[in-house]
Amino acid sequence: MRQVSVSVVRKAFVNWGLSTILLLFGMPQLHAQERSFQQCIADWQQQGRDRGLSETTITRILPRLKHLPEIIVYDRRQPEFTQTFAQYLQQRLTPARIDRGASLLELHKDFLADVEQQHGVPGRFLVAFWGMETNFGSYLGKMPTLDSLATLACDPRRSEYFTEELYQALMLMERESLSMSQMHGSWAGAMGHTQFMPSSYRRYAIDGDGDQRIDLWRSKQDALSSAGNFLNRLGWNANQGWGAEVTLPDTFPYAESGLHNRQPTAYWAQLGVRFANGDPLTETDIPSAVLLPAGHTGPAFMVYPNFSVIMKWNNSESYALAVGLLADRIAGMPPLQNPPSLSEPALSKQALWSIQSRLNELGYDAGKPDGVMGPNTRAALRAFQQASGLVADGYPDPDTQARLLRASSG
Repeated sequence: MRQVSVSVVRKAFVNWGLSTILLLFGMPQLHAQERSFQQCIADWQQQGRDRGLSETTITRILPRLKHLPEIIVYDRRQPEFTQTFAQYLQQRLTPARIDRGASLLELHKDFLADVEQQHGVPGRFLVAFWGMETNFGSYLGKMPTLDSLATLACDPRRSEYFTEELYQALMLMERESLSMSQMHGSWAGAMGHTQFMPSSYRRYAIDGDGDQRIDLWRSKQDALSSAGNFLNRLGWNANQGWGAEVTLPDTFPYAESGLHNRQPTAYWAQLGVRFANGDPLTETDIPSAVLLPAGHTGPAFMVYPNFSVIMKWNNSESYALAVGLLADRIAGMPPLQNPPSLSEPALSKQALWSIQSRLNELGYDAGKPDGVMGPNTRAALRAFQQASGLVADGYPDPDTQARLLRASSG
């Protein structure tokens, strides 16, 4: 095998993609990968019989599945994990999307009112999900669903989850008499206007247009009704919103921020938290948390139980905040009083991995390093910041990173 410099490999990865990199190192790795994928297919065939899949699916569909290397690249570059909160919002709460969402909310107001009456979810949230997932149906995704799911199911990172989704997709195909070519969507296997994963499609999708069929690709009514049913079944509270932007007093105990610490709204009111427009909080017993997605210098949000319902759709705080904020803007509410700064660069996964490793070395449990800013990492950062006399907001700002490098593990 010929030698290839590190710089050449890096350039190839950026410009050509994973398939070209594999070719640089010769075909043996491709053959090994193919053997591994073929073993996965054999395992799925055996398990499929136990799951009750038809023999046609087992002997004719499963052997036709293809491994798509680019899917693994997409999986490792998810924007929720590779963009700052400011970058994430800038790309999703665009003026064009807000205006289009407001128009669609008005256009479908009667239908959406019926959906809200049935499922308790206001139309602005359904339109916001629609906008976030497919830009209101303008891009439903072109990746072959079964191949995407098979590729991820054979990858060790989340194999168990995607293996189950693959079986759900195969059972959905049998139930709805779909062909492989009809099933297309995102790189992760989500489908239709509202990008339902196969398990959600099978359990929660409903007929919204009365044609006795459920078609999330071609029927907006099916997709929006299904979204309402899905959120309702996940626990949506029709009497509450998702949350709101708030202002924090100078004396705010930042170590208490984060989803891990839910307190009655009255508790936060007593600490001096107010809505961003200056109004006092409504003192109730609704369990609420304060989030600081861009650290203590960025916007602050108080989130309610419905925020956690949104996260059951997509387990990302940035995504859930974007849905709530887009829903508000679509309904005519004002923009953020304290928008996050776009000047701060995003941390790479490698940099986050290093931060997690350093926290663990210092005795602050950040969990297994994975380059993803999750709740364990935020909690470890808050503990380190508090012990170091920093603002304990759980955000890896430059000062925190510098202190981490200088800190002694002795």
